[in-house]
Amino acid sequence: MTERTRERTIADFGEQWVRFTDNSGYYGSLALFEDIVAPLLSASDVSGREVADIGSGTGRIVDMLLAAGAERVTAIEPSRAFEVLSQRFAGDARVHCWQMSGDAIADLGPFDLAVSFGVLHHIPDPLPVVKAAYSALRPGGRLFAWLYGREGNGAYLAFVQPMRALTKRLPDPMLDGFVRALDLPLAAYIALCRRLPLPMADYMREHLGKLDTDKRRLTIFDQLNPAYAKYYRKAEVEALFAAGGFTDIQLFRRHGYSWSVIGTKPAGD
Repeated sequence: MTERTRERTIADFGEQWVRFTDNSGYYGSLALFEDIVAPLLSASDVSGREVADIGSGTGRIVDMLLAAGAERVTAIEPSRAFEVLSQRFAGDARVHCWQMSGDAIADLGPFDLAVSFGVLHHIPDPLPVVKAAYSALRPGGRLFAWLYGREGNGAYLAFVQPMRALTKRLPDPMLDGFVRALDLPLAAYIALCRRLPLPMADYMREHLGKLDTDKRRLTIFDQLNPAYAKYYRKAEVEALFAAGGFTDIQLFRRHGYSWSVIGTKPAGD
């Protein structure tokens, strides 16, 4: 079951990212990158470094890493989105693209930094990926990940999880129409969150509210489409990184709904 779910999730994202290829605006900006990684990382931690991006999709995070000054980015993507990714960076000597899953990254290093944005929570068993990232890093190298959080998301999950039982089975065109309908009350809710302390108000103001309409809808689609999605408790995130061998594990609760986490490969390893 786990392997079938994993393969279906990869296929879901492949179909999604060959349809949605535009990363323009705030959605693909250095400002959003800095918002996601702070206070655990900054652009200066990326500048001049060799970085691996695990689960690159169409290259949105790759663009952010380049804007932050990365010397070289190794982009890993197992799905059909690799077609878009490889074409986007064809001829850019700073970017090396590999069509493979994250658990195969160990032999591609050594890297100073590995990142995984919104990927580990879609993998039924992410520990092999975390361990492979550990192997691919230089001693003293770090792994940064951003994951869905469970804490603070009770009302959201009570609404979305029953909905996902249907939406993850819908063909993409039907789901796209459903998302457009759902976006109308969502836009109104975002406007209310700018004035009232409603559930997830910080996320609505500081993230969704800063996106263009098409990127806001894409974000909704991205949450309703995948076959598998896990919302992590803080202790689960810490345990995952510790099991992968990382030390000095630090977490930050981003906008009250998700976890940013960073761990270090010991210098003597």
